Amino acid sequence: MLDKPLISPLFGAAAMEGAALSVGELNRAVRGVLEGRFPLLWVMGEVSSLTRATSGHVYFTLKDAEAQARCVLWRNKAQLVGFRLENGQKVRARVGVTLYEARGDYQLAVENLRLAGQGALFERFLALKTRLEAEGLFAAGQKRPLPTFVRRVAIVSSPQAAALQDVLATFARRAPHVRLALFPTPVQGEGAGQEIARALLAAATTDHDAILLCRGGGGMEDLWAFNDEGLARAIRASRLPVVCGVGHETDFCIADFAADLRAPTPTAAAELICPAREELLERLAALRHRLAQGGENRLRGWAQRLDYLDARLPSPAQQILLRRESLCVLAVRLQRAARQGVAQRQDMARLLAPPLARHRPRLEAKAGALSHLHRRLRQAAAQLLRRPDERLTRLGQGLRQLDPEAVLSRGYAIAARADGSLLRDAATAFPGETLSLTLARGKITARVVEKSIVEKSCKVPLNR
Repeated sequence: MLDKPLISPLFGAAAMEGAALSVGELNRAVRGVLEGRFPLLWVMGEVSSLTRATSGHVYFTLKDAEAQARCVLWRNKAQLVGFRLENGQKVRARVGVTLYEARGDYQLAVENLRLAGQGALFERFLALKTRLEAEGLFAAGQKRPLPTFVRRVAIVSSPQAAALQDVLATFARRAPHVRLALFPTPVQGEGAGQEIARALLAAATTDHDAILLCRGGGGMEDLWAFNDEGLARAIRASRLPVVCGVGHETDFCIADFAADLRAPTPTAAAELICPAREELLERLAALRHRLAQGGENRLRGWAQRLDYLDARLPSPAQQILLRRESLCVLAVRLQRAARQGVAQRQDMARLLAPPLARHRPRLEAKAGALSHLHRRLRQAAAQLLRRPDERLTRLGQGLRQLDPEAVLSRGYAIAARADGSLLRDAATAFPGETLSLTLARGKITARVVEKSIVEKSCKVPLNR
Protein backbone atom coordinates (compact mmCIF):
# COMPACT_ATOMS: atom_id res chain seq x y z
CA MET A 1 0.00 0.00 0.00
CA LEU A 2 1.09 3.55 -0.65
CA ASP A 3 1.63 5.60 2.48
CA LYS A 4 0.84 9.28 2.88
CA PRO A 5 4.39 10.55 2.41
CA LEU A 6 4.40 8.85 -1.03
CA ILE A 7 0.93 10.06 -2.05
CA SER A 8 1.51 13.66 -1.13
CA PRO A 9 4.27 14.41 -3.64
CA LEU A 10 2.31 12.63 -6.41
CA PHE A 11 -1.12 14.24 -6.01
CA GLY A 12 -0.61 17.21 -3.69
CA ALA A 13 -2.88 18.37 -0.87
CA ALA A 14 -6.09 17.34 -2.66
CA ALA A 15 -5.26 13.67 -2.20
CA MET A 16 -4.48 14.20 1.49
CA GLU A 17 -7.87 15.82 2.02
CA GLY A 18 -9.77 12.90 0.47
CA ALA A 19 -10.35 14.21 -3.07
CA ALA A 20 -11.30 11.46 -5.53
CA LEU A 21 -8.72 10.38 -8.17
CA SER A 22 -9.50 9.00 -11.59
CA VAL A 23 -8.49 5.42 -12.27
CA GLY A 24 -6.11 6.58 -14.99
CA GLU A 25 -4.37 8.97 -12.60
CA LEU A 26 -4.00 6.24 -10.03
CA ASN A 27 -2.60 3.73 -12.54
CA ARG A 28 -0.14 6.26 -13.91
CA ALA A 29 1.06 6.99 -10.41
CA VAL A 30 1.44 3.31 -9.57
CA ARG A 31 3.34 2.73 -12.84
CA GLY A 32 5.71 5.57 -12.04
CA VAL A 33 6.32 4.16 -8.56
CA LEU A 34 7.01 0.64 -9.87
CA GLU A 35 9.34 1.75 -12.65
CA GLY A 36 11.18 4.08 -10.30
CA ARG A 37 11.55 1.62 -7.41
CA PHE A 38 12.70 -1.46 -9.38
CA PRO A 39 15.76 -1.42 -11.68
CA LEU A 40 16.31 -4.01 -14.39
CA LEU A 41 16.69 -7.44 -12.77
CA TRP A 42 16.84 -11.16 -13.64
CA VAL A 43 13.82 -13.37 -12.95
CA MET A 44 13.67 -17.14 -13.53
CA GLY A 45 10.52 -19.16 -14.15
CA GLU A 46 8.54 -21.36 -16.54
CA VAL A 47 6.87 -20.04 -19.68
CA SER A 48 3.10 -20.54 -20.01
CA SER A 49 0.12 -18.98 -21.80
CA LEU A 50 2.38 -17.98 -24.70
CA THR A 51 0.74 -15.76 -27.34
CA ARG A 52 2.33 -14.24 -30.44
CA ALA A 53 0.45 -11.18 -31.71
CA THR A 54 0.27 -10.24 -35.40
CA SER A 55 2.18 -7.09 -34.53
CA GLY A 56 5.21 -9.21 -33.57
CA HIS A 57 4.91 -8.68 -29.81
CA VAL A 58 5.00 -11.79 -27.60
CA TYR A 59 2.90 -12.15 -24.44
CA PHE A 60 3.36 -14.93 -21.89
CA THR A 61 3.22 -15.73 -18.19
CA LEU A 62 6.32 -16.47 -16.13
CA LYS A 63 5.48 -18.76 -13.22
CA ASP A 64 6.96 -20.98 -10.55
CA ALA A 65 5.48 -23.11 -7.73
CA GLU A 66 4.49 -20.04 -5.70
CA ALA A 67 3.33 -17.28 -8.08
CA GLN A 68 3.12 -16.01 -11.64
CA ALA A 69 3.58 -12.69 -13.45
CA ARG A 70 2.43 -11.44 -16.85
CA CYS A 71 5.25 -10.64 -19.27
CA VAL A 72 5.49 -8.76 -22.55
CA LEU A 73 8.35 -9.13 -25.06
CA TRP A 74 8.22 -6.29 -27.58
CA ARG A 75 8.82 -7.06 -31.22
CA ASN A 76 12.24 -5.36 -31.44
CA LYS A 77 13.40 -7.40 -28.43
CA ALA A 78 11.81 -10.64 -29.67
CA GLN A 79 13.85 -10.46 -32.89
CA LEU A 80 17.05 -10.61 -30.82
CA VAL A 81 16.16 -13.81 -28.93
CA GLY A 82 18.36 -16.63 -30.22
CA PHE A 83 15.83 -19.45 -29.79
CA ARG A 84 12.12 -20.09 -30.33
CA LEU A 85 10.18 -19.44 -27.18
CA GLU A 86 7.74 -22.24 -26.29
CA ASN A 87 5.43 -23.12 -23.41
CA GLY A 88 7.07 -25.15 -20.67
CA GLN A 89 10.55 -23.75 -21.17
CA LYS A 90 12.44 -22.60 -18.11
CA VAL A 91 14.02 -19.26 -18.82
CA ARG A 92 15.95 -16.47 -17.15
CA ALA A 93 14.50 -13.10 -18.11
CA ARG A 94 16.00 -9.64 -17.62
CA VAL A 95 12.92 -7.53 -16.91
CA GLY A 96 11.72 -4.12 -15.89
CA VAL A 97 8.71 -3.91 -13.56
CA THR A 98 5.84 -1.81 -14.92
CA LEU A 99 2.05 -1.53 -15.07
CA TYR A 100 -0.31 -1.72 -18.06
CA GLU A 101 -2.48 1.29 -17.33
CA ALA A 102 -5.43 0.37 -19.57
CA ARG A 103 -6.23 -2.75 -17.52
CA GLY A 104 -4.34 -2.01 -14.34
CA ASP A 105 -2.29 -5.21 -14.78
CA TYR A 106 1.10 -5.48 -13.19
CA GLN A 107 3.51 -6.93 -15.76
CA LEU A 108 7.17 -7.44 -16.58
CA ALA A 109 8.70 -5.85 -19.69
CA VAL A 110 11.29 -8.37 -20.91
CA GLU A 111 14.58 -7.01 -22.24
CA ASN A 112 16.49 -10.29 -22.71
CA LEU A 113 15.83 -14.03 -22.45
CA ARG A 114 18.05 -17.05 -21.80
CA LEU A 115 17.22 -20.68 -21.41
CA ALA A 116 17.68 -21.62 -17.76
CA GLY A 117 19.99 -24.51 -16.94
CA GLN A 118 21.46 -24.76 -20.47
CA GLY A 119 21.71 -21.06 -21.11
CA ALA A 120 25.51 -21.06 -21.19
CA LEU A 121 25.62 -24.03 -23.57
CA PHE A 122 23.00 -22.47 -25.78
CA GLU A 123 24.91 -19.21 -25.93
CA ARG A 124 28.05 -21.11 -26.94
CA PHE A 125 26.01 -22.90 -29.61
CA LEU A 126 24.65 -19.62 -30.99
CA ALA A 127 28.07 -17.95 -30.95
CA LEU A 128 29.69 -20.85 -32.84
CA LYS A 129 26.81 -21.05 -35.32
CA THR A 130 27.00 -17.31 -36.01
CA ARG A 131 30.77 -17.40 -36.53
CA LEU A 132 30.77 -20.43 -38.85
CA GLU A 133 27.82 -19.08 -40.78
CA ALA A 134 29.68 -15.79 -41.31
CA GLU A 135 32.61 -17.80 -42.72
CA GLY A 136 30.25 -19.33 -45.30
CA LEU A 137 30.61 -22.85 -43.88
CA PHE A 138 26.85 -23.43 -44.11
CA ALA A 139 26.35 -21.86 -47.55
CA ALA A 140 23.84 -23.72 -49.70
CA GLY A 141 26.12 -23.43 -52.73
CA GLN A 142 28.67 -25.70 -51.03
CA LYS A 143 26.25 -28.57 -50.41
CA ARG A 144 27.07 -31.80 -52.26
CA PRO A 145 24.17 -33.69 -53.88
CA LEU A 146 23.51 -37.34 -53.09
CA PRO A 147 24.03 -39.88 -55.90
CA THR A 148 20.85 -40.95 -57.65
CA PHE A 149 21.44 -44.60 -56.77
CA VAL A 150 23.37 -45.25 -53.58
CA ARG A 151 25.08 -48.67 -53.35
CA ARG A 152 27.50 -48.26 -50.42
CA VAL A 153 26.94 -46.23 -47.25
CA ALA A 154 29.41 -45.52 -44.44
CA ILE A 155 27.71 -45.13 -41.03
CA VAL A 156 29.49 -43.08 -38.35
CA SER A 157 27.92 -43.88 -34.98
CA SER A 158 28.36 -45.78 -31.74
CA PRO A 159 27.88 -49.58 -31.94
CA GLN A 160 25.82 -49.39 -28.72
CA ALA A 161 23.50 -46.63 -30.00
CA ALA A 162 19.85 -47.63 -30.23
CA ALA A 163 19.52 -45.32 -33.23
CA LEU A 164 22.02 -47.52 -35.10
CA GLN A 165 19.70 -50.51 -34.83
CA ASP A 166 16.82 -48.44 -36.20
CA VAL A 167 19.00 -47.37 -39.13
CA LEU A 168 20.10 -50.95 -39.88
CA ALA A 169 16.49 -52.16 -39.73
CA THR A 170 15.41 -49.38 -42.12
CA PHE A 171 18.09 -50.31 -44.65
CA ALA A 172 17.24 -54.03 -44.36
CA ARG A 173 13.59 -53.29 -44.97
CA ARG A 174 13.84 -50.65 -47.69
CA ALA A 175 17.13 -51.35 -49.47
CA PRO A 176 18.71 -54.72 -48.67
CA HIS A 177 20.97 -54.34 -51.71
CA VAL A 178 22.88 -51.39 -50.13
CA ARG A 179 26.20 -52.38 -48.54
CA LEU A 180 26.80 -50.84 -45.11
CA ALA A 181 30.05 -50.22 -43.23
CA LEU A 182 30.22 -49.02 -39.62
CA PHE A 183 32.93 -46.62 -38.48
CA PRO A 184 32.55 -46.87 -34.68
CA THR A 185 33.02 -43.81 -32.49
CA PRO A 186 31.76 -42.52 -29.13
CA VAL A 187 28.92 -40.05 -29.59
CA GLN A 188 28.81 -38.58 -26.10
CA GLY A 189 31.28 -37.46 -23.45
CA GLU A 190 34.58 -35.64 -23.25
CA GLY A 191 36.44 -35.54 -26.58
CA ALA A 192 33.61 -37.26 -28.47
CA GLY A 193 33.48 -34.47 -31.06
CA GLN A 194 37.10 -35.04 -32.09
CA GLU A 195 36.55 -38.83 -32.23
CA ILE A 196 33.49 -38.39 -34.47
CA ALA A 197 35.48 -36.08 -36.77
CA ARG A 198 38.31 -38.63 -37.09
CA ALA A 199 35.88 -41.45 -37.87
CA LEU A 200 34.09 -39.30 -40.47
CA LEU A 201 37.35 -38.36 -42.23
CA ALA A 202 38.37 -42.01 -42.25
CA ALA A 203 35.05 -42.90 -43.90
CA ALA A 204 35.55 -40.12 -46.46
CA THR A 205 38.69 -41.84 -47.79
CA THR A 206 36.78 -44.99 -48.80
CA ASP A 207 34.86 -45.76 -52.01
CA HIS A 208 31.42 -45.38 -50.40
CA ASP A 209 28.73 -43.23 -52.02
CA ALA A 210 27.63 -41.33 -48.90
CA ILE A 211 28.23 -40.98 -45.15
CA LEU A 212 25.45 -41.26 -42.56
CA LEU A 213 26.12 -39.52 -39.24
CA CYS A 214 23.53 -40.68 -36.69
CA ARG A 215 22.68 -40.61 -32.98
CA GLY A 216 19.48 -40.83 -30.96
CA GLY A 217 17.77 -38.01 -29.13
CA GLY A 218 18.73 -36.36 -25.85
CA GLY A 219 19.26 -33.05 -24.14
CA MET A 220 21.66 -30.38 -25.31
CA GLU A 221 24.35 -31.76 -23.00
CA ASP A 222 23.93 -35.25 -24.52
CA LEU A 223 24.17 -33.93 -28.10
CA TRP A 224 26.95 -31.44 -27.40
CA ALA A 225 29.59 -33.54 -29.19
CA PHE A 226 27.80 -32.73 -32.49
CA ASN A 227 28.31 -29.00 -31.80
CA ASP A 228 32.09 -29.37 -32.12
CA GLU A 229 33.77 -26.91 -34.51
CA GLY A 230 36.29 -29.52 -35.65
CA LEU A 231 33.47 -31.89 -36.59
CA ALA A 232 31.74 -29.17 -38.63
CA ARG A 233 34.94 -28.47 -40.57
CA ALA A 234 35.54 -32.21 -41.09
CA ILE A 235 32.05 -32.53 -42.60
CA ARG A 236 32.78 -29.75 -45.09
CA ALA A 237 36.22 -31.24 -45.85
CA SER A 238 34.73 -34.65 -46.61
CA ARG A 239 34.98 -35.88 -50.20
CA LEU A 240 31.65 -37.70 -49.84
CA PRO A 241 28.24 -36.13 -49.16
CA VAL A 242 27.25 -36.30 -45.49
CA VAL A 243 23.70 -36.89 -44.22
CA CYS A 244 23.13 -35.94 -40.58
CA GLY A 245 20.41 -37.70 -38.58
CA VAL A 246 21.02 -36.65 -34.97
CA GLY A 247 18.38 -36.41 -32.23
CA HIS A 248 14.70 -35.77 -32.69
CA GLU A 249 12.96 -33.42 -35.11
CA THR A 250 13.19 -30.45 -32.71
CA ASP A 251 16.91 -30.99 -31.97
CA PHE A 252 19.39 -28.92 -33.95
CA CYS A 253 23.17 -29.02 -33.77
CA ILE A 254 26.08 -27.50 -35.68
CA ALA A 255 26.56 -30.76 -37.60
CA ASP A 256 23.01 -30.37 -39.01
CA PHE A 257 23.91 -27.01 -40.59
CA ALA A 258 27.29 -28.21 -41.88
CA ALA A 259 25.95 -31.45 -43.39
CA ASP A 260 24.88 -31.69 -47.03
CA LEU A 261 21.47 -33.01 -45.97
CA ARG A 262 19.74 -32.90 -42.57
CA ALA A 263 17.13 -35.44 -41.51
CA PRO A 264 14.82 -35.02 -38.48
CA THR A 265 15.68 -38.49 -37.10
CA PRO A 266 18.25 -41.25 -37.80
CA THR A 267 15.51 -43.40 -39.38
CA ALA A 268 14.48 -40.54 -41.65
CA ALA A 269 18.14 -40.09 -42.63
CA ALA A 270 18.31 -43.71 -43.78
CA GLU A 271 15.11 -43.22 -45.77
CA LEU A 272 16.51 -40.08 -47.42
CA ILE A 273 19.70 -41.79 -48.56
CA CYS A 274 18.01 -44.53 -50.53
CA PRO A 275 14.41 -45.04 -51.65
CA ALA A 276 12.57 -48.27 -50.87
CA ARG A 277 13.41 -51.29 -53.01
CA GLU A 278 9.74 -51.69 -53.94
CA GLU A 279 9.62 -48.07 -55.14
CA LEU A 280 12.70 -48.62 -57.29
CA LEU A 281 11.21 -51.79 -58.79
CA GLU A 282 7.97 -49.97 -59.53
CA ARG A 283 9.85 -47.10 -61.17
CA LEU A 284 11.91 -49.61 -63.18
CA ALA A 285 8.77 -51.42 -64.36
CA ALA A 286 7.15 -48.11 -65.31
CA LEU A 287 10.26 -47.06 -67.23
CA ARG A 288 10.42 -50.42 -68.99
CA HIS A 289 6.76 -50.08 -70.01
CA ARG A 290 7.33 -46.51 -71.25
CA LEU A 291 10.41 -47.62 -73.19
CA ALA A 292 8.56 -50.48 -74.89
CA GLN A 293 5.56 -48.32 -75.69
CA GLY A 294 7.77 -45.52 -77.01
CA GLY A 295 9.67 -47.98 -79.22
CA GLU A 296 6.44 -49.34 -80.67
CA ASN A 297 5.11 -45.84 -81.31
CA ARG A 298 8.36 -44.83 -82.98
CA LEU A 299 8.28 -47.93 -85.25
CA ARG A 300 4.65 -47.27 -86.19
CA GLY A 301 5.50 -43.66 -87.02
CA TRP A 302 8.42 -44.66 -89.21
CA ALA A 303 6.30 -47.27 -91.01
CA GLN A 304 3.59 -44.71 -91.76
CA ARG A 305 6.16 -42.21 -93.02
CA LEU A 306 7.72 -44.87 -95.21
CA ASP A 307 4.32 -45.69 -96.73
CA TYR A 308 3.64 -41.99 -97.31
CA LEU A 309 7.00 -41.42 -99.02
CA ASP A 310 6.61 -44.56 -101.10
CA ALA A 311 3.23 -43.36 -102.33
CA ARG A 312 4.65 -39.97 -103.32
CA LEU A 313 7.90 -41.24 -104.84
CA PRO A 314 7.50 -41.55 -108.68
CA SER A 315 9.52 -43.87 -110.89
CA PRO A 316 12.85 -42.67 -112.40
CA ALA A 317 11.38 -42.65 -115.92
CA GLN A 318 8.58 -40.37 -114.76
CA GLN A 319 11.09 -38.11 -113.04
CA ILE A 320 13.17 -37.83 -116.26
CA LEU A 321 10.08 -37.12 -118.36
CA LEU A 322 8.87 -34.43 -115.96
CA ARG A 323 12.30 -32.80 -115.87
CA ARG A 324 12.55 -32.90 -119.70
CA GLU A 325 9.18 -31.20 -120.13
CA SER A 326 10.12 -28.60 -117.55
CA LEU A 327 13.44 -28.01 -119.29
CA CYS A 328 11.70 -27.46 -122.63
CA VAL A 329 9.32 -24.95 -121.12
CA LEU A 330 12.18 -23.08 -119.50
CA ALA A 331 14.16 -23.01 -122.77
CA VAL A 332 11.20 -21.48 -124.65
CA ARG A 333 10.70 -18.88 -121.91
CA LEU A 334 14.41 -18.03 -121.94
CA GLN A 335 14.48 -17.49 -125.72
CA ARG A 336 11.37 -15.33 -125.59
CA ALA A 337 12.79 -13.26 -122.74
CA ALA A 338 16.11 -12.81 -124.57
CA ARG A 339 14.39 -11.58 -127.74
CA GLN A 340 12.21 -9.17 -125.79
CA GLY A 341 15.22 -7.82 -123.92
CA VAL A 342 17.18 -7.19 -127.09
CA ALA A 343 14.22 -5.47 -128.74
CA GLN A 344 13.66 -3.22 -125.73
CA ARG A 345 17.29 -2.14 -125.66
CA GLN A 346 17.29 -1.41 -129.41
CA ASP A 347 14.20 0.79 -129.04
CA MET A 348 15.85 2.64 -126.14
CA ALA A 349 19.04 3.18 -128.18
CA ARG A 350 17.01 4.70 -131.08
CA LEU A 351 15.24 7.04 -128.65
CA LEU A 352 18.46 8.20 -127.00
CA ALA A 353 20.51 8.70 -130.18
CA PRO A 354 19.14 12.21 -131.18
CA PRO A 355 19.56 13.77 -127.66
CA LEU A 356 23.06 12.34 -127.43
CA ALA A 357 23.97 13.78 -130.83
CA ARG A 358 22.71 17.24 -129.82
CA HIS A 359 24.70 17.21 -126.57
CA ARG A 360 27.88 15.82 -128.10
CA PRO A 361 30.75 18.18 -127.14
CA ARG A 362 32.69 20.06 -129.92
CA LEU A 363 36.19 18.92 -129.23
CA GLU A 364 37.94 21.26 -131.73
CA ALA A 365 36.66 24.44 -130.00
CA LYS A 366 37.39 23.03 -126.58
CA ALA A 367 40.96 22.14 -127.63
CA GLY A 368 41.74 25.77 -128.65
CA ALA A 369 40.39 27.15 -125.39
CA LEU A 370 42.36 24.57 -123.44
CA SER A 371 45.61 25.57 -125.25
CA HIS A 372 45.01 29.26 -124.50
CA LEU A 373 44.36 28.53 -120.79
CA HIS A 374 47.52 26.42 -120.66
CA ARG A 375 49.68 29.33 -121.95
CA ARG A 376 48.13 31.74 -119.47
CA LEU A 377 48.71 29.31 -116.63
CA ARG A 378 52.42 28.92 -117.50
CA GLN A 379 52.90 32.70 -117.74
CA ALA A 380 51.17 33.29 -114.38
CA ALA A 381 53.26 30.58 -112.74
CA ALA A 382 56.50 32.04 -114.07
CA GLN A 383 55.53 35.52 -112.88
CA LEU A 384 54.61 34.20 -109.43
CA LEU A 385 57.96 32.44 -109.11
CA ARG A 386 59.95 35.50 -110.39
CA ARG A 387 58.59 37.92 -107.77
CA PRO A 388 59.84 35.95 -104.72
CA ASP A 389 63.28 35.59 -106.36
CA GLU A 390 63.62 39.35 -106.85
CA ARG A 391 62.49 40.08 -103.32
CA LEU A 392 64.93 37.50 -101.96
CA THR A 393 67.78 39.14 -103.89
CA ARG A 394 66.94 42.59 -102.47
CA LEU A 395 66.73 41.26 -98.91
CA GLY A 396 70.10 39.50 -99.35
CA GLN A 397 71.77 42.73 -100.50
CA GLY A 398 70.35 44.61 -97.51
CA LEU A 399 71.57 41.94 -95.11
CA ARG A 400 75.05 42.02 -96.63
CA GLN A 401 75.20 45.80 -96.12
CA LEU A 402 74.29 45.35 -92.46
CA ASP A 403 76.78 42.54 -91.91
CA PRO A 404 79.31 43.60 -89.15
CA GLU A 405 82.08 41.61 -90.85
CA ALA A 406 81.63 43.67 -94.02
CA VAL A 407 82.07 46.84 -91.97
CA LEU A 408 85.20 45.43 -90.29
CA SER A 409 86.66 44.54 -93.68
CA ARG A 410 86.63 48.24 -94.57
CA GLY A 411 89.10 48.98 -91.73
CA TYR A 412 86.85 49.43 -88.77
CA ALA A 413 87.28 47.73 -85.38
CA ILE A 414 84.99 46.84 -82.44
CA ALA A 415 86.35 47.88 -79.02
CA ALA A 416 85.13 45.89 -76.00
CA ARG A 417 85.94 46.23 -72.30
CA ALA A 418 87.02 43.38 -70.07
CA ASP A 419 83.39 42.76 -68.97
CA GLY A 420 82.35 42.34 -72.62
CA SER A 421 80.51 45.68 -72.97
CA LEU A 422 81.21 47.65 -76.15
CA LEU A 423 83.00 50.99 -76.09
CA ARG A 424 81.03 53.52 -78.12
CA ASP A 425 82.38 56.84 -76.83
CA ALA A 426 86.01 57.78 -76.16
CA ALA A 427 84.86 59.97 -73.29
CA THR A 428 83.87 56.87 -71.32
CA ALA A 429 87.39 55.31 -71.58
CA PHE A 430 90.03 55.98 -68.95
CA PRO A 431 93.84 55.78 -69.20
CA GLY A 432 95.34 52.39 -68.44
CA GLU A 433 92.13 50.48 -69.31
CA THR A 434 92.59 47.27 -71.30
CA LEU A 435 90.45 46.91 -74.39
CA SER A 436 89.84 44.03 -76.81
CA LEU A 437 89.77 45.11 -80.45
CA THR A 438 87.97 42.85 -82.94
CA LEU A 439 89.21 43.28 -86.51
CA ALA A 440 88.09 41.75 -89.76
CA ARG A 441 90.55 38.95 -89.13
CA GLY A 442 91.44 38.24 -85.51
CA LYS A 443 91.52 40.19 -82.26
CA ILE A 444 94.17 42.33 -80.48
CA THR A 445 94.44 43.62 -76.92
CA ALA A 446 95.26 47.33 -76.43
CA ARG A 447 95.78 49.63 -73.46
CA VAL A 448 94.42 53.20 -73.39
CA VAL A 449 97.32 55.63 -73.12
CA GLU A 450 95.59 58.81 -74.15
CA LYS A 451 92.16 59.84 -75.32
CA SER A 452 90.99 62.79 -77.37
CA ILE A 453 87.47 63.90 -77.94
CA VAL A 454 86.42 65.38 -81.27
CA GLU A 455 83.33 67.51 -81.26
CA LYS A 456 81.15 67.01 -84.30
CA SER A 457 79.93 70.20 -85.92
CA CYS A 458 76.47 70.38 -87.30
CA LYS A 459 76.52 71.80 -90.83
CA VAL A 460 73.29 73.37 -91.87
CA PRO A 461 72.90 73.89 -95.60
CA LEU A 462 72.15 77.48 -96.69
CA ASN A 463 68.99 78.20 -98.56
CA ARG A 464 69.59 79.71 -101.94
